[in-house]
Amino acid sequence: MGPTENVGPTSTERRTWLRGLLAASVAASATGWPQLARANSLELGKPAPPLVLRTLDGRSIATQDLHGQVVILTFWATWCDPCREELPLLSAYAARHASQGLQVLGFSLDGPENLAAVRQVATGLSFPVGLLGSAWAGDYGRMWRIPVSFTLDRAGRLAYNGWDDKQPSWTAESLERIVTPLLG
Repeated sequence: MGPTENVGPTSTERRTWLRGLLAASVAASATGWPQLARANSLELGKPAPPLVLRTLDGRSIATQDLHGQVVILTFWATWCDPCREELPLLSAYAARHASQGLQVLGFSLDGPENLAAVRQVATGLSFPVGLLGSAWAGDYGRMWRIPVSFTLDRAGRLAYNGWDDKQPSWTAESLERIVTPLLG
């Protein structure tokens, strides 16, 4: 292993991430947990909540602008081993199916202090990546379990809710079963 490889979060990185989660939870509790209520009410077949990815290269990609495409929103972190295992599989699948109208957006839960590690991971991916900036992802709720993904059909409806899946990581079989039919 080289000296620049990120093998996991340092205790400082974990504390920073946990402080962010705690702050978001306190803020949400002060307002009656509206984000959790919305996340719990995500329904398959209903319009998916809008979300904007601010990419590492400064672009903004809004899910509302991707109608007509199948969109996978994936939430991950450099220190999450299951995430790091899933990302190459998802990247290869996205590259193979891009011509069929598949767009993957990668939201890293890493903080700005880990930007170099996020960039290192992102260089090997076939889809755009950005820092989420907090544990909250709008109406998708607080990202308390990663990796987690959501899939939107071509009409912008929620076709897959990662919160409902007992096995949150993508596998080749789950991509074929869930996403491939949406591309046909």
